[in-house]
Amino acid sequence: MTSDAHTHTGHPEIIKRLRRADGHLRSVIQMLEQDRPCLDIAQQLLAVEKAIVQAKKALIHDHIDHCLDAIAEPLAKGDRAQIDEFKLIAKYL
Repeated sequence: MTSDAHTHTGHPEIIKRLRRADGHLRSVIQMLEQDRPCLDIAQQLLAVEKAIVQAKKALIHDHIDHCLDAIAEPLAKGDRAQIDEFKLIAKYL
C-alpha cells in the first residue's frame, strides 16, 4: 500500500474536530487550576468527550467509505448493492 491509500477525504475535518477538542481540554485544565466550579468543569469535559467521540465516528465512517469504494470500484453496479447497504447502515453506529 502506498501512503495515498491512507489519505482519506475526511481527515482535514477530523483534524479540525480534534483541535477543537484539544482547545476544550486545555480549558478544562485551566479551569481546574483556577478552582472553577465543578459544574462548569463537567460541562467543558462533556464538550471534550463529545468532540472526541464525533472525531472517532467520522474517522471510522470515512475509513469504511474509502476502503469499500476501493473494493467496489471494479464491480458492476448491480454487484455493489450489498456494499452500498453496508455503508448506509454503518452511518447508524
